[in-house]
Amino acid sequence: MSEERTMAPRLAGHRRRTAVPSTPELTSRSWHEPSAHEIEGMAQDVVLDLGWGQLAFGQTFRDLRRIVDVLRAEETGRRDICVYPRDPQVLVGMAPDELFIDPSLTYRLDLHRYRPRAEVIRGVFVRTVTSQAEMVAINELYARNGMVAADPATMWANHRTRTFTYLVAEDTRTGKIVGTVTGVDHPLAFDDPEGGTSLWCLVADKQDAPPGTGEALVRVLVERYVARGRAYLDLSVMHDNTAAITLYRKLGFTRVAAVCVKRKNPINTPLFAARPPGLEQLNPYALIIAEEALRRGIRVEVTDADWGEMRLTLGGRSVLTRESLSEFTTAVALSRCDDKRVTRRIMRRAGVRVAQGALACEGDLDDATTLLHAAGDVVVKPARGEQGRGITVGVKDEAGLERAVALALQFCPDVLVEERVDGQDLRVVVIDREVVAAAVRRPAEIVGDGRHAVADLVRSTSRRRERATGGESRIPLDEATAEVVAEAGYAMDDVPRNGERVSVRRTANLHTGGTIEDVTDQLHPNIAEAAVRAAEALGIPVTGIDFLVPAVDAPEYVFIEANERPGLANHEPQPTAERFVDLLFPETRRR
Repeated sequence: MSEERTMAPRLAGHRRRTAVPSTPELTSRSWHEPSAHEIEGMAQDVVLDLGWGQLAFGQTFRDLRRIVDVLRAEETGRRDICVYPRDPQVLVGMAPDELFIDPSLTYRLDLHRYRPRAEVIRGVFVRTVTSQAEMVAINELYARNGMVAADPATMWANHRTRTFTYLVAEDTRTGKIVGTVTGVDHPLAFDDPEGGTSLWCLVADKQDAPPGTGEALVRVLVERYVARGRAYLDLSVMHDNTAAITLYRKLGFTRVAAVCVKRKNPINTPLFAARPPGLEQLNPYALIIAEEALRRGIRVEVTDADWGEMRLTLGGRSVLTRESLSEFTTAVALSRCDDKRVTRRIMRRAGVRVAQGALACEGDLDDATTLLHAAGDVVVKPARGEQGRGITVGVKDEAGLERAVALALQFCPDVLVEERVDGQDLRVVVIDREVVAAAVRRPAEIVGDGRHAVADLVRSTSRRRERATGGESRIPLDEATAEVVAEAGYAMDDVPRNGERVSVRRTANLHTGGTIEDVTDQLHPNIAEAAVRAAEALGIPVTGIDFLVPAVDAPEYVFIEANERPGLANHEPQPTAERFVDLLFPETRRR
């Protein structure tokens, strides 16, 4: 990028003094050759750094070869974009092995046609970013939604000018940042004669954002640019993003012929390379691995999409996987994790602390009853099983013990009863004897809005969890949920106060609506060492070790169980999929 010009944002007081054309010509038709009058006063070769990559405005380049130079200079791990290039087919033809036309659509809103919404979108407050710490929160949103990470310092420097607008959406019930959008003002960036603006990086938290968060962000950005007297707002959206396209059309956006050109880098591989059949049918836990493999040039063959099974091939070597379970995990290691009684025995021998426990089976509750009286509060679970099925937490009397054992017996003829240990539910992912991620798992809860009953809030929260996890997580509306709600002092038809949090499940299992918070950077070395020791004792290369801990940054812990097939997609932005593929194909590891 030796000669291209990166424009500094204009001063805050800059204003356009010429009328914008009623029908934009520079950006509406990619084949339009601008006249000298149209480009008079417009800066040339404009490239802006947005933190996640550079944005090259094609209409400011008179020589297409200069755009090729800009895109060739793209840094590793970033996604540079050229928007509004003239004759994009000619541009790509100059470097067909390096460039491609993005399979996205450009939508435009003529701002003089915008009509504000009649009623307020409840539960969401959209405002301007106020600190660099909030840029870090924005970056975390990007990571959780599979977007390219950005540099918070660059974004904060941009935001201190009027060329860029960074907005965040707050959940008014919790104060949490649940969405963001970025705007670029073209007249301030390069004296755009068309008076245009553009929208980038719209994202709403798949798990926590209230309904309408995306719409609220777009509307506030639109209204900011209407107030500045701008002519239009453009955005680029993937051609198959039906939900987003529906929203934009609802707001009055219409398609224009402008396109984007990008470089063929590993991040962009899914956009220009043929996708393996069945890939779109994989669940998030298998898909995250498939995408990482494809980025490295590893062949992916989906052998059973419903099962999450794939064959990964590089050169003459193939590995069969089912999500994070692979041929590298032996049958012996698998069986050690499968039976919780065996797992506990191995942990005790390895010096990993475990909770007191007793076995129960149909007609024999003597040892379990003794433990109940000694501990006062126990957890009952099938000796074999997964995804939280058949587990009862918080058993405090013999009648409850009998019911819990009867439930567990529906899933396994042998039942394990353990003392209930207070603490946070911690999952530590160990891959190839290294801690890659750690997260606190929290039981499902709903947040009151002062208008809807508990049952309605459970249904709406469950729908969001289901959408966010590709159908893998949902909150059951069953007797267990009603019991937990009752313990919190509510009936299912009660209306909690605005902002009131109500737990609706006892276990933090993600398949029953639990949520997860990354705590990798806070993990105490003692817990990390215990997790690695547990994985080594089990002889398993990839595992999720579950602990109960009083605090993540404290040394105390109690081992709960080991999962032979941890969900790697739950731990973004930690590089779980990257380390898994490193294990399978170390020759592709990025140095």
